[in-house]
Amino acid sequence: MKKQTTSFLAGFTAATLLFGGGVALAAGITAEPSRQSIYVDGKQVDMEAYAIGGHNYVQLRDVGRAVNFGVSYDKTTDSVQIVSSAPYTEEAAPAPTPSQAPEGVVVIPQSDERFILQEGNKVLCDDGSIYEIKDMSRFDNSLFRLEPLPPLPEPTCDWSQFPAQELPKVEVRRYTDDKGDDLFILNLYEMRRMQYTLYNLIGSNPETSDNGVLKRQVDGTPYGRVLLTLDDTWTADSFWPWQDDSLDALFNSRPVSEFRIQAWDRYTNGIYQYTEYMIQSF
Repeated sequence: MKKQTTSFLAGFTAATLLFGGGVALAAGITAEPSRQSIYVDGKQVDMEAYAIGGHNYVQLRDVGRAVNFGVSYDKTTDSVQIVSSAPYTEEAAPAPTPSQAPEGVVVIPQSDERFILQEGNKVLCDDGSIYEIKDMSRFDNSLFRLEPLPPLPEPTCDWSQFPAQELPKVEVRRYTDDKGDDLFILNLYEMRRMQYTLYNLIGSNPETSDNGVLKRQVDGTPYGRVLLTLDDTWTADSFWPWQDDSLDALFNSRPVSEFRIQAWDRYTNGIYQYTEYMIQSF
């Protein structure tokens, strides 16, 4: 990317300033709308700026838009990402909330209760598009699994020993290309199946528990830990369909680990394919 020059490079910040007029930020610090013109490569640009202590403060997104570099917010790490080699793109419009969804459209609930879509359902995706479910015949009936899944596991140890975790936000991701129209739904109910299965394995393994009492590190962290998320920087092992002993071999190979899990329902061209179980161990 070619070097860009502006008249405000000294002292700009990534802060978002949403006030107007003179505002006292702290004792002796006042923000006023900047009256200086801002230029990029000799061309004047329209950019909101505030003068604080003799410096111009602008939104980082406005700089990225003007100079054309990538700026984004990563909610999972609570961080701002700047990619100098990528072009600027506008933030995606927020997906409609359930109350805003068109009549007759299914909104995947934010719940770990079992939820099964039906043929003909029209599903609201995270990008705001509508995806129609056309065929559910493979659900609980595939070449590799001919019977419905059993209920979720019951405790064989005291699960309250494990750290409490917030349920992840449900995701409904749609990807369309020349190979097909794919839908991926984060299945919170099946994630509970993985979580509870691992809890019981941790509670029964002598390397991670003593007669059902969790063994802990010096800082109090259990030797065996389960997180309801994946690390995007690492490849996950995956399998389908679910079998009751699916996690046993992986767990027993390294019981003293941090296990990260997710489960995704996959659809292609409106047809349910399978639920994919994904796991990482560290």
